[in-house]
This record gives sequence, structure tokens and C-alpha cells, in this order.
Amino acid sequence: MTDLIEVKTADLAGEPLNWSVAIAMGLNPSVVPAQYGVPARVFIQQEGMFPERYKPCVDWAQGGPLIEKHHIQTSFNGKGFRTTSGEYWCAYVCSDTGKEQFPSGGGGTPLIAACRAIVAAKFVDSVQMPKELQP
Repeated sequence: MTDLIEVKTADLAGEPLNWSVAIAMGLNPSVVPAQYGVPARVFIQQEGMFPERYKPCVDWAQGGPLIEKHHIQTSFNGKGFRTTSGEYWCAYVCSDTGKEQFPSGGGGTPLIAACRAIVAAKFVDSVQMPKELQP
């Protein structure tokens, strides 16, 4: 078993964010360790399929459907109005009635903000992840 570390949800980016989204979604992610200069990567495996790279924070084919599934509202704050995390995009998971659920997610892109909002809605302040995912 790998060593786990605790990371603040607002600080998640890259592979740690991908891992956290997979955990929040109830998937069973695995980590391919860093090798030959390639950093560690997150994969998921669905029944009867080959392992697939999981990167919803940068891949609209994976992250886009999560926005619809979780009723995520995003907004662009403009360059003069940064979020508390210092980034321009903000996202909220919304209930079926459209009410924003807190905490929110912020990010440099709508996908990053949406993924952070999904993780924050599930784990609030922090999440456990494999140590090898940290740069």
C-alpha cells in the first residue's frame, strides 16, 4: 500500500486533482509511477476495458460531462476580481433546484474550477492521496 498525504482541496492541480475527482466520483483510480522522466499519472479501469488515463481537469471529454452531471455553475471573475485562491474562474456544484452548494472551487480554467468544486463538495477542506502524485 502506498503512503497517503493530506492536501487542501483549494491547492489541488494536475494529477492530484485528477486523482481526487476520481475518488469523489467513486471510481477506483490507480497510479502509474513516474519513470523515464514522465511524472506519475492517474488511470481508471472500467470493467472489461483497458486502463484509461484519467485527466478530467484538462480533458473536456472527461471533465465536460461532470459539469452537467453535478449541475456545476461556472463564472469568470475578470482579471480585476480574482477568487480567494488567486485565480479567475469560480465554480459551484448546484442542487437540482439550482441552489449553489458550498464550498466552491476556483481555478485558472473552467475545468480546473469545476473539478475543484466537485472535490470540495465531497471532501470540503482536504483529501488524502498517494504521496507519489505530489511533485
